[in-house]
Amino acid sequence: MVSDNTRKTRKQRAPLKTFAKQMRREPTAAELKFWYQVRDRRLEGFKFKRQVPIGPFIADFVCIERRIIVEIDGGQNSGSMRDEKRDAFLSSEGYRVMRFWNADVLTNMSGVIDMVIAALAASPHPALSAARGEEHH
Repeated sequence: MVSDNTRKTRKQRAPLKTFAKQMRREPTAAELKFWYQVRDRRLEGFKFKRQVPIGPFIADFVCIERRIIVEIDGGQNSGSMRDEKRDAFLSSEGYRVMRFWNADVLTNMSGVIDMVIAALAASPHPALSAARGEEHH
């Protein structure tokens, strides 16, 4: 039997999931170019998902295994207080957030990919290690 709390949570998440599906259907040019590079485990064998609801937010690209989120932003996100709050929440959930400008993805994809590969190769996110009681070297 499903509890009332579970029903309430599903109802609250339903609009977010619907919006995430819409965003997957209507990617920006930069998102589409990045997705082509990382889909189907093309990037060092790591699985990425796109437009994933995490808490009250939708992450552009997520590698769950390494707890890395890649955000691809347009100029409207420059210095956004909402992005700062969002990054703080995602970090508290154990994710490392990487942000790239649309222009960087469109004109310097190899540099963007190199940075993502370096993050994937690095040790787990410090907050995640601390939460598990692991030492970070």
